[in-house]
Amino acid sequence: MKTVDYIALCLVIIGAINWGLIGFLGFDLVRVIFGDMTWISRVIYAVVGIAGLYALSYFGRLRNE
Repeated sequence: MKTVDYIALCLVIIGAINWGLIGFLGFDLVRVIFGDMTWISRVIYAVVGIAGLYALSYFGRLRNE
């Protein structure tokens, strides 16, 4: 895997953990650390979302291998 793939995978895992905390405990870790929708928290959510979209390309590469 390329470095970008590992970074995207790490960001997707972080996002999944955060969503798991929200779903199971009602605890938003990003909001607690960076504030309620501050510009930095919006950037974090956006970067994790972009990583998730990039991770969709893994399906095409897995099929080709």
